[in-house]
Amino acid sequence: MVSASTPWQNRAREGTRAYPLTEVYMSSKQDVQVDGPATAAWSEDPLTARSRSIWSGADFLPIARGYARGAADFVRRLGLKSGDVVLDVACGTGNLSIPAARSGAVVTGIDIAPNLIAEARLDAQAAGLAIHFEVGDAEALPYGDGQFDATMTMFGAMFAFRPERVVNELVRVTRRGGRIAMANWTPAGFVGDMLRAHTAVVPPPAGVQSPLLWGDEETVRARFGDRVRDLTCTKRTLELRFSLAPEAVTDLFATCYGPTVATLGAADPAGRQRLRNELTRLWGVRNIAGGGITAVVGEYLDVQARVA
Repeated sequence: MVSASTPWQNRAREGTRAYPLTEVYMSSKQDVQVDGPATAAWSEDPLTARSRSIWSGADFLPIARGYARGAADFVRRLGLKSGDVVLDVACGTGNLSIPAARSGAVVTGIDIAPNLIAEARLDAQAAGLAIHFEVGDAEALPYGDGQFDATMTMFGAMFAFRPERVVNELVRVTRRGGRIAMANWTPAGFVGDMLRAHTAVVPPPAGVQSPLLWGDEETVRARFGDRVRDLTCTKRTLELRFSLAPEAVTDLFATCYGPTVATLGAADPAGRQRLRNELTRLWGVRNIAGGGITAVVGEYLDVQARVA
């Protein structure tokens, strides 16, 4: 088991709360506290409030660092130029924003979870990079039409509850001819198996589309339609690597990954144990490392398009 004094637990912010997945569409809006000018908008929209609560309910940074190299490779392939104006949607702790800024791009990062934005700001400051990070919603971006040369997102916007709004916003804020780049976990990959282990314990509300549909090429093409051109979808892999044994990686996700925290909170004791056992099994059978290290290859869909 992971000790209570582990660094990722010590970094956790006060005042966050993880909502069980079964509450996402059901809870009263009055029980959510949001600081800042967006409070009224979030409190009026239960879906957005619950999304924020889930992703604010844990310190994602140790998990993000587990695939930071793959994130940097994703940015490198974009070929960003000095002075390009770039938006990182659902930026988390800055896995894409920081390497993009190092390329000379002018970067803005936005995420629904205030604690993740705080982590991103700290890491950018430590790296000596000037990146504008702010709290906001992928379904309602606070930017002008055509403001960015490139809009990117990795394993972030795919988890927004209303994909049609995400598509509208990605296209709207990117200039004509500008690039949209997404990295989305595939249904057939390791993370697809991991997420299905969660929904086997606590099923999502009826009518909610799986975030894994963003990893299906046919779905992606249908969602963007004729609003983009030169759309390509390429299956790629990256490594999720942690200096922990598989059981300890399960403990890490149970502490630091919002959906896992939420699902464990919603499950009964038997369900919690079943999810933990299945996660440990998956990390174990897919582990390509050893000696106290867990490394798993995760498949994702690399989506690239130009705004029409």
